[in-house]
Amino acid sequence: MCGRYSITSPTEAIQKLFQVPERPNLPPRYNVAPTQEVPAVRLGEDGARHLVLLRWGLIPFWAKDATIGNRLINARAESAATKPAFRAAFKARRCLVVADGFYEWKKPQKKGAAKQPYRATLKGGGPFGFAGLWERWNDPETQSTVESCTILTTDANPLLADIHERMPVIVDPTDFDPWLDTSVAAERAEALLKPFPAGKMAVYPVSTRVNSVANDGPDLVEPLDSGGATGQAELF
Repeated sequence: MCGRYSITSPTEAIQKLFQVPERPNLPPRYNVAPTQEVPAVRLGEDGARHLVLLRWGLIPFWAKDATIGNRLINARAESAATKPAFRAAFKARRCLVVADGFYEWKKPQKKGAAKQPYRATLKGGGPFGFAGLWERWNDPETQSTVESCTILTTDANPLLADIHERMPVIVDPTDFDPWLDTSVAAERAEALLKPFPAGKMAVYPVSTRVNSVANDGPDLVEPLDSGGATGQAELF
């Protein structure tokens, strides 16, 4: 699954990777959480890629209220194309959710001990895109429109499997076009939803301060040393 991630890359690096015209002021965010607005890339009516802000937690167009989105922050890649909450978006509204790292929690071997958070990144750092779906929902009470998104997950690659059985789908930049282009058959889009190669990623333990959404500072992405203090640690 993916319940927390980071976006700390410079706007210029994001613009270059995703080839979008927008240059928004995106402050570093070290602990992105559900229900917050997050940057994502989608195709506009002009057929070009555009960077937009979406609420994390997909609200289906048929929902009676927005609270359902709190439970739909992730969608399983194996079933998103057919599940009622996601199938319309899978067919017509695919996106890339901008990130440069994500967190997973490893269950402790010792009973009663706290879970240890880990941060996963690309080797060498830099931004990447999660496979996402977006939806437009009209609030029947306020008549306002909310645009929201979900992040697709798949089986963990060998690097992450010891930490958690699932991981978010990271789309290779060479596959951005077929993922975003909804004229591409759903079967081809589904084929892109696979574990990102372990050899291109790094993962390391971080402070349990990331457990609280109230914390959002650069210390959250610093590796822990073997004694549990912030410092340099060997990357897996």
